[in-house]
Amino acid sequence: MTSLIIYHAGQHRNTEKIAKAMAAVLGADCKRTHEVSPNTILDYDLVGFGAGIYFGKHHAILLKFIDRLPSSNKDFFIFSTSGMGSTRFHEHLKNKLSKKGYEFIGEFACKGFDTFGPFKLIGGLNKDRPNNLDLENAKKFASTLKNR
Repeated sequence: MTSLIIYHAGQHRNTEKIAKAMAAVLGADCKRTHEVSPNTILDYDLVGFGAGIYFGKHHAILLKFIDRLPSSNKDFFIFSTSGMGSTRFHEHLKNKLSKKGYEFIGEFACKGFDTFGPFKLIGGLNKDRPNNLDLENAKKFASTLKNR
């Protein structure tokens, strides 16, 4: 199974840490959104999409990348980092991909260092996140995808 992980990393590189941990387990190519053409995904069996969460959705750069993707029946998974570390923010991205024919197979979220808006005034939330436990959980999630 060939795998590709596409992600957008913000200033703290929270999502990049998770993407690289998953890629190591899956043996996946791991690329930032600006490093890959939307048609590249047609060469892979499994594609992961991840970014930090902003205003309740994945970062706009990833969402704009998704808009340019060709329709396909590829399997996909979603991941994110945020101040809350919740998968509840994945619905928008999941719907965008499903409307293009992609098959959802799983999702992962964890907390990440967050200095957005007022959090900057208090030094941020979730310092030192994602931590080693978060990275191990990301690897376990990737292992479940690999063993499907």
